Amino acid sequence: MTIREETQRLEAQNLSPFGALSGKTKGRLRPETECDLRTPYQRDRDRVIHCKSFRRLKHKTQVFLSPEGDHYRTRLTHTLEVSQIARTIARALRLNEDLTEAAALAHDLGHTPFGHAGERALNALLPQGFRHYEQSVRVVDKLEKEGQGLNLTYEVRDGILCHTIGMEAETMEGKIIRWADKIAYINHDIDDAIRAGVLREEDLPKEVTQVLGDSKTKRITSLIYSVVKNSGEGVVAMDAQTFQAYEALNQFMFESVYLNEYAKKEEKKVPHIIQSLFLYFKEPSRLPEYLQRVAEEEGPEVASCDYVAGMTDHYAVECYQNLFIPKAWNLGL
Repeated sequence: MTIREETQRLEAQNLSPFGALSGKTKGRLRPETECDLRTPYQRDRDRVIHCKSFRRLKHKTQVFLSPEGDHYRTRLTHTLEVSQIARTIARALRLNEDLTEAAALAHDLGHTPFGHAGERALNALLPQGFRHYEQSVRVVDKLEKEGQGLNLTYEVRDGILCHTIGMEAETMEGKIIRWADKIAYINHDIDDAIRAGVLREEDLPKEVTQVLGDSKTKRITSLIYSVVKNSGEGVVAMDAQTFQAYEALNQFMFESVYLNEYAKKEEKKVPHIIQSLFLYFKEPSRLPEYLQRVAEEEGPEVASCDYVAGMTDHYAVECYQNLFIPKAWNLGL
């Protein structure tokens, strides 16, 4: 018996009846020889961690655009916090932690530069629209490894696709990602907003803090505990009181932070930058070779979108400056 087979034997023995067994995965887009050491979900997690799109997340906006300071969240630290919360829930429910972690780490690989402002800008440019969760699947299926993709398992890809609105994931592990994402972003966004001076802890609605707690740690604990206590038999959920408090907190954050004029003032520049880059790279000869193939197969708009969506904030700004901002004329004197 290989180490992988022993691990899969222990999964079948120890996981909840509703956990996804790696030995029963629906497989990959392209069949592969099994690894003797790692289960399919463990391999998926490792592939995500080692891919270029994952590394670029460290230079992509979470909430505050290119913040000055070392302690603000980026899309990468958000992803790590989602993964931690998701694994905590999965462990408590005796679900497959490797599947949960793989989907959590990959859920935002398709996010644009400049956060949701970049996503809205690309969505306005494409007839078919743009949704980052669909782009995340496209990244792992087609764009990573110079067009080869990561060839992840069906269950991980399903968890990525269904981590936000719309369809619900088929596995409980995939369903956890949606809740872990909510719990992570609402609390780290509060933390970043307080750090930025946009709000104070005491500004949070009292009806919310009385239910969830008056600190980041207490709120995260309350939300996770509610999910763990109210999930089972294929369902992942919160109790009504906790969910109402979460919804009230989310609404408060939209009014106080997400739509705050001071906090989001730089976002007004994003649509022009995204549109300019998108139009420029619609000429396939300006794209990397593997995206030139995408342009031939799916059209130049799709290829340009793939390229722009994959940019970091820094690279998008640098690229825009190099292409569209005149440089000083140096006479060499």
